[in-house]
Amino acid sequence: MRLVLAVPGDLAAPTGGYAYARQLLHHLPARGVAATHLALPGGFPDPEPDDLARTQAALAGVPTDAGLLVDGLAYGALPPALIRAAGRPMAVLVHHPLGYETGLAPERAAALVAGERAALALAHRVVATSRYTARMLAAEFGVPPERITVAEPGTPPAGRVSPRPGPQARLLAVGAVTPRKGYDVLVRALATLADLDWSLTIAGSLDRAPDCAAALRAAIAAADLQDRVALAGAVTAEALDRLHAGADLAVSASLFEGYGMALAEALARGLPLVATLGGAAAETVPAGAGLAVPPGDAPALAAALRDLIADPARRAAAAAASWAAGQRLPDWPDTAAAVAAALTIPVTIPVTMPS
Repeated sequence: MRLVLAVPGDLAAPTGGYAYARQLLHHLPARGVAATHLALPGGFPDPEPDDLARTQAALAGVPTDAGLLVDGLAYGALPPALIRAAGRPMAVLVHHPLGYETGLAPERAAALVAGERAALALAHRVVATSRYTARMLAAEFGVPPERITVAEPGTPPAGRVSPRPGPQARLLAVGAVTPRKGYDVLVRALATLADLDWSLTIAGSLDRAPDCAAALRAAIAAADLQDRVALAGAVTAEALDRLHAGADLAVSASLFEGYGMALAEALARGLPLVATLGGAAAETVPAGAGLAVPPGDAPALAAALRDLIADPARRAAAAAASWAAGQRLPDWPDTAAAVAAALTIPVTIPVTMPS
């Protein structure tokens, strides 16, 4: 089988969605799928007319004997007329709905949801990256469950991080600095823990939402945490491995996750977790591997952090549960197998596509 994976923007970008695409391109050939990358314009999910024209031309150039899988960052923002004009089956890879991004104006969020619902009605197959997202697409976007396949992100095996005794706790948060990641909530929580011995490294792009990054720097300064909180920016895989190896506790204050790849990577190393329950994160974080709190609740986040920072023995117990859970996670070959299977399942759709 031949497959074209259409992804907007820079395929090398250091985010979970782009990592997923890169891993599919790498692992699908071993599953009998000759996969190639088709670069779409980077303006999605807010494409200009020229972006849409270039996208239509790019999709029209896909060989008719190849399958077509379009990343949801672009597909969810495509006008139905453009999808119908392609005149061919399309599958879509959905990490999380576009309209659920934090910080959108209500009118913009509603428009994105309506547009994605219309686009998904035309999809021949939907690959969701978590069970949570699959349920959401069926319940809130009207996608028939029989058209949905779940293919969770892979988590390669990693070396175990041994719990360290003593009162010092090195915290690690991974993810681009955007409003959805809730770093402002994390800073507010940590500002109440000045009596404890901790430090925090945030590893994630500072360029995705420059205003958010500037506000985060200001919040860190206002809380007088400059000496405790380091913004590492986007880091290489090797640097991230070193950060994991040096961490005592993984932290996520995200308001919504389509899966939570950073959490899974922490589990693979046996790091205890303090995480919010936004979106699919509630299912990614297993019981016993740490503490979970509601998203956006700084006092609850502070209380959970205090419990684990101040109690090395409790951290060690959570680390053991984290390691056990991490060994059960799927790896990328499993993900590729699920996607390959999804793309070969025949799906019956109406002869007349929805208008």
